[in-house]
Amino acid sequence: MWKLKLSEGDGSTSWLKSVNNHIGRQYWEFDPNLGTPEELAEVENARDAFKKNRFEAKQSSDLLMRLQLAKDNPCQIKLPEVKVRSEEDITEEGVATVLRRALRFYSTLQAEDGFWPGDYGGPLFLLPGLVRFIH
Repeated sequence: MWKLKLSEGDGSTSWLKSVNNHIGRQYWEFDPNLGTPEELAEVENARDAFKKNRFEAKQSSDLLMRLQLAKDNPCQIKLPEVKVRSEEDITEEGVATVLRRALRFYSTLQAEDGFWPGDYGGPLFLLPGLVRFIH
């Protein structure tokens, strides 16, 4: 099974140097003995779903990474869903619940080194211009 490795550089390799001990670096490593049968079944389901939808959604949605990080950072608290149908339905309690759900979701995706690893399929130089344009 593939496992995402994060910030594990120790500087001992002569061909790869870093002044920050590879903080933020991510790479995938294959270990054939890794994973329970249930985890391997989840990975196969994710692979099958990607194979079936690869022409509609070009990105993998980082499903393997999400499965691994959800196991490493489980969210224990279940919060109710908030459905908003009109402006009158928006309450302070509803907004607070939605923000708590968002924080819990992104905290499960955060790696132990503080970064949010991921697969980005677009050019990074477009975002600053987009933010400036929207501002």
